[in-house]
Amino acid sequence: MFIPLSSPDITEKEIEAVIGVLRSRFLALGPQMKAFEQQVATLAGRRFGIAVNSGTSGLHLLVRALGVGEGDEVITTPFSFIASSNCILFERARPVFVDIDPQTLNIDPGLIEKAITPRTRVILPVHVFGQPADMDSIMEIAQRYGLKVIEDACEAIGAQYRGRPAGSFGDGAVFAFYPNKQITTGEGGVVVTDDEEVACLCRSMRNQGRGEGGGWLDHERLGFNYRLDELSCALGLAQLQRLPEILAKRAAVAEAYNLMLKDVPGVIRPYISPDVEMSWFVYVIRLDEKISRERVMTLLKQRGVECKPYFTPIHLQPFYRNLFGFREGDFPVTERVSRSTLALPFFTGLGEEQVAYVVQCLKEAIEESL
Repeated sequence: MFIPLSSPDITEKEIEAVIGVLRSRFLALGPQMKAFEQQVATLAGRRFGIAVNSGTSGLHLLVRALGVGEGDEVITTPFSFIASSNCILFERARPVFVDIDPQTLNIDPGLIEKAITPRTRVILPVHVFGQPADMDSIMEIAQRYGLKVIEDACEAIGAQYRGRPAGSFGDGAVFAFYPNKQITTGEGGVVVTDDEEVACLCRSMRNQGRGEGGGWLDHERLGFNYRLDELSCALGLAQLQRLPEILAKRAAVAEAYNLMLKDVPGVIRPYISPDVEMSWFVYVIRLDEKISRERVMTLLKQRGVECKPYFTPIHLQPFYRNLFGFREGDFPVTERVSRSTLALPFFTGLGEEQVAYVVQCLKEAIEESL
């Protein structure tokens, strides 16, 4: 049996939606994009949505639209996909890392204040694995110090924090729709915000700096080609219509894992805060430090079970070490957690028989690796 790490949930509905675009005269900047933008914004409780070609692009646009520039600092987490920090470097600003909560694996709000300096402009929390960060605490700190907040909600479409949707906090947020996400557009993302000026800037910059009322060859500011095409937006719209169904199925897969892993020695299951409604992006366990994760991964792959460590600490990536001089020990909780994490196969169509096979293979791999 071969079980991939992830697999998109595509039905005939999505295929027909894409074919419909091919039969139209709009392949870019058309009605599918506008509808997709608005529906994502509505889902997040926001006024404006701006479709872009990736979550990375969306984060970059928000950082730039909020005026972050050379020498500024943005407080964020080292336990994330690297885009949440790279988007800061794009504007020659500096990511200032804060260690994580050992249970939720999100940025620890209790450590943020100590990291604030006169150069701090933005706090950028990441909703890791689809679990929203402690946004009430983060927003309180931001308001007290006059800081902007960008939510990296790229892994958290449909999640909630204390009854509010992920993406509804702060000055803006970004969702992403890569094929391993809950729903997909192939490549793509959406910026959401309530600030009309920020929305206008993001729209302009994603489209080569063109003004909304200007001509195709009129460019008001430096911009980028961050547009999302109509085919991707049509796929996204069809997926959005199925979002409740998809999230429910993913939650059922997570619950199957939770039940089957309950008594497996050496395995720590994901912790979910009582303040959140999870949007399951990946299913990540943690292994006891006595267990060789590398050996477990090798044995799982030999049995046809795909798996990956999630995440490698950003501050220990080679070019971050070279650029900023980070060393092991700088963020001990992140480093300890990162040494133990293992993402198991997780997607909508994963059946109980496959989950049982993964768990059985994991048990055998752990026994062989001790």
